[in-house]
Amino acid sequence: MAADAAGTVEIRGALARLRRTTGLPVAFGGLVEPGRQRMRISEFSGAAGLALRGLAVTSGNGLGGKAVALARPCAVTDYSLSRQISHEYDAAVAEEGLRSVLAIPVVVRRRVRGVLYGALRTAQPLGDRTLTAAVQAARDVEQALLVGDEARDLLTAARPGTAGAGPGPDAGPGAGAGAGAAWEQVREAHTALRALAPRIADPALRAELLEVCGLLASRPAERAAGQPVALAPRELDVLAWVASGATNAAAAERLGLRPETVKGYLRSAMRRLGARTRGEAVVAARRAGLLP
Repeated sequence: MAADAAGTVEIRGALARLRRTTGLPVAFGGLVEPGRQRMRISEFSGAAGLALRGLAVTSGNGLGGKAVALARPCAVTDYSLSRQISHEYDAAVAEEGLRSVLAIPVVVRRRVRGVLYGALRTAQPLGDRTLTAAVQAARDVEQALLVGDEARDLLTAARPGTAGAGPGPDAGPGAGAGAGAAWEQVREAHTALRALAPRIADPALRAELLEVCGLLASRPAERAAGQPVALAPRELDVLAWVASGATNAAAAERLGLRPETVKGYLRSAMRRLGARTRGEAVVAARRAGLLP
């Protein structure tokens, strides 16, 4: 799934949450077009007609365009009569019967990536509770888009061809300090990718992340003889953070788990690997090709 398609899915889900948490009867929104100063309204929840569908909103124009230009939430009590906005889109808004409207920008890495709208068909103030809930819906989209961006950045840096290029953890003196540092970068990328994977809503991107994790960890020459060891995904996630030097508490925070749960996964991984300590478990996992 492309980044824009994944973003559209996030917008769609956020609109349903926005309506549910605010009680607003209508919600709609869309993404800012890449390389252009406008966003296109593509997703709807509760809309009665098609007047707003596909509408291109230019930065600075109307309520949504103002939110894009200022990168902050904007609201009006009566759209058609408001003096706070320009009125290029009055006809479409009136056809849908909207009066009180709010627009919340989705801002990722200081760039507006989309806008969420919520609206009433009556002219009345939208209270702080409604605005707060709408902002939270936008924050959820921002977090999801940021995770996707970070995942793609890491995938770009860890494409096949660089994976496994560094020496193993037991490389001899001839490997050189530079090669050792390069391998540490591989390990850091592996840990970061595994931490991101459970947070990715896009199944195709998540599968690609885990595939690259496997490539980063794969060193067939060092695999132990005999029956290969298998770890559950969460056991491997925990072990990757342990290998990076993280405490159980730190691993729990990064993985969104409770410390007791992390301890349970770690104990299970140690048992499967035949290890008595955390360090032994990391070494055994590396020898089995489960960790870089």
